[in-house]
Amino acid sequence: MAHPTNGLTYADAGVDIDAGNRTVDLIKESVRSTRRPGADAEIGGFGGLFDLKAAGFKDPILVAANDGVGTKVKIAYESGRNDTVGIDLVAMCVNDLVVQGAEPLFFLDYYATGQLDPEVAAGVVAGIAEGCRQAGCALIGGETAEMPGIYAGKAYDLAGFSVGAAERGTLLPRGVAEGDVILGLASSGLHSNGFSLVRKVVTRTGLGWGAPCPFAPGISLAEALLVPTRIYVRTLLAALRRSDAIRALAHITGGGFVDNLPRVLPDGLGCVLDLDAVAVLPVFKWLAAEGGIAPAEMARTFNCGIGMAVVVAGEAVAAVEAIFADLGEPAVRIGAVVAAADGGERVAIRRDLVL
Repeated sequence: MAHPTNGLTYADAGVDIDAGNRTVDLIKESVRSTRRPGADAEIGGFGGLFDLKAAGFKDPILVAANDGVGTKVKIAYESGRNDTVGIDLVAMCVNDLVVQGAEPLFFLDYYATGQLDPEVAAGVVAGIAEGCRQAGCALIGGETAEMPGIYAGKAYDLAGFSVGAAERGTLLPRGVAEGDVILGLASSGLHSNGFSLVRKVVTRTGLGWGAPCPFAPGISLAEALLVPTRIYVRTLLAALRRSDAIRALAHITGGGFVDNLPRVLPDGLGCVLDLDAVAVLPVFKWLAAEGGIAPAEMARTFNCGIGMAVVVAGEAVAAVEAIFADLGEPAVRIGAVVAAADGGERVAIRRDLVL
C-alpha cells in the first residue's frame, strides 16, 4: 500500500503536539513547587492522586469548587500580562472552599486557546502555582487544549477545580443567629468579578491598557486592573482554629454583598449593612465616576473593598476582631444579622458606600 506524501497532519489543522509537550516541560518545576503532605505534585499521568490520611484527616468531609476568572483574562492576554490571572483562578476556587470551613487540598486547571504559545501558557501556570502555594494546596493535574476555530489570536480561557476537606462536624455555616455581627476583610482590588462592566467603562474613557493609570500613579491601567484576587485561606483557617465564635463566612464575588450574604443566612434571617464603614478603594471610585454607576449597582456588582465577610457571635465580636488584628488582618464592622422582613429584601443597606 502506497503512503500519501501530501496528506494532512494535525499541525495543518492548527494543533501543535510539540508545543503541548514543550508547555509540559516548562511548567513541571512550577507544579512541583506546590508539593504538600498528601500530594507529590508531579504531572504526566492520567490523573492526580491525593492521600487524605497523609494530610492528617481522620473523618473528613470533602468539599469541591470550580470557577474561572471571567473576562479578566481578556485584559491579561491583550496587555501581554499573563503572570497573575493564574493566582485569580486559584483564589476564586479556594476562597469558596474555606468559607465552608474546608482546607484546600489540591487544584487542577484547564487552559484552552486557539494557538498554543508555550511561554504564555507557562506564565499562566506559574501564576496558578503561586496561588496554590498561597493557599497551601497542591497542583496535581490539569489540561491544556489547543482549539483552533474556537478561540482566535491570543485569546485563551481558564477554568479551575479544587477539592478541600473538613473534619466532620466543623463545616460552616453553623448557628447563625439574630444579633450576630458582620465583619469585613479588605480586598486587594477588583478581584475577578464585574470585568465586563469594567471593560465597558474603559472603552468609554478611550484609554488603552498600557496608558498610565488615572487612579494609581506609576503603573499602567492594565497593571492596576489585573491586581490578583486575595487568597484568604491561611488567615481564615488560623482564625477558625482560635475561635468557635465564627459562625459563617461569605466570599464577596459576583452579586456583591446583596447576593452573597444571603447564601450563609438561615431562612427567616437577613442583615442590615452600613457600607459607609467600607474604605472604598480608588479603582471603585474611578469606575463609579467614569461609568456613572450608582452606589446600589456598585454594591451588587463589585466587592468595593471588602472581599470576605465574617459572621461572628455578637458577644464575641471584640475577641474575634483581636484575633484578626493579631493575624495582621484588620476587620471592619459592616453590619448585623436581623430578622428578615416578611416579603422584603434579605439584605438592607442602611448607609450607602461613600464613593
